[in-house]
Amino acid sequence: MSQHNNISPTGLAWKKLTGNKLSLLGIIVISVFLLIAILGPFVRPDSSSKANNQHIELARKSPGFSVEMLQLKHEVDQDFTDAWLFGFDKNYKSIPIYSAKGKEGYVLAEKYTGNEPNDGEFIKVNKEELFGKTLEESITKEYFWLGTDRYGRDMLSRLMAGTWISFTVGFISILISLVIGISLGAIAGFYRGKLDDLIMWFINVVWSIPTLLLVIAISLALGKGFWQVFVAVGLTMWVEVARVVRGQVIGIREMEYIEAGKSLGYSDFRIILKHIIPNITGPVIVISAANFAAAILIEAGLSFLGLGAQPPQATWGKMISEHKGYIITGDAYLAIFPGIAIFLLVLSFVLLGNGLRDAFDTKGVKSLNL
Repeated sequence: MSQHNNISPTGLAWKKLTGNKLSLLGIIVISVFLLIAILGPFVRPDSSSKANNQHIELARKSPGFSVEMLQLKHEVDQDFTDAWLFGFDKNYKSIPIYSAKGKEGYVLAEKYTGNEPNDGEFIKVNKEELFGKTLEESITKEYFWLGTDRYGRDMLSRLMAGTWISFTVGFISILISLVIGISLGAIAGFYRGKLDDLIMWFINVVWSIPTLLLVIAISLALGKGFWQVFVAVGLTMWVEVARVVRGQVIGIREMEYIEAGKSLGYSDFRIILKHIIPNITGPVIVISAANFAAAILIEAGLSFLGLGAQPPQATWGKMISEHKGYIITGDAYLAIFPGIAIFLLVLSFVLLGNGLRDAFDTKGVKSLNL
């Protein structure tokens, strides 16, 4: 007796998926990125709103740079939901310094300028303005493990903040594409005839338009913004889902259990929803993984062109666009780091898609179609 006889189809597919080392590697990388996106400001070095804590005097510092910060009181008013989604408005403001000395009733600090110490600007701060109880408690040392961008923001925090945008675009666009694609594909495949011809004509028209150009057109129609890019990407990715679903439904609609359902008087809606769609989940999951990778690339392209989420929201495509001029200089890492992040996440979804294709044995479904 086969050892797989007591394993459910889902369990067998999962066993095949995790048994593939490349797919498992993809799952691990995706899980790490997803965890960073979910935890958001709780795990970022710069937990400020949208990781947008700017210090112009710290612009373009190399990876591993560190500096002392003097923390002063700063009142904020922010609800938890906004803080979790975007970041915390800190109840203190930081000033990069070389040194600070306590005097009677005030503190004399030398601001960091990038020049030699004792050659900077001195500021006078009342002790009541200090964030900590003492001067020592109000001075911290901050490390910028991946350096800073041209606005003096922490690169690592900006990269981590960008994961949230990439995953949100992927999830929402996939949801939109599944709703539209499964609906039209199932109707076309089940009813055939003139309705199928009409839907296929519409699919072919949309299919013939280059994806990025269609996304740009929809984005311009809806306007620049955070949510508009999700809708724009989702409205261009349903075509692949519809084609796959239609092909699967055409093959299933002639099977005996579908004929039995019709004989028992089941409605077409019930047959499609409860008996056909559950049996085509394998190919749909595979194409969804591929579309997730495509959505990340499309969003990065839109952000690069300035049509995605608007500043100061951190997006990987925008980070590359802002720093593309430094590629030929010694600060090439400013554009390379977000490029590596895009590469790793997209590659992980490609590997996952290939593993899902093998696990569900859907050889006719491409893992990625960009």
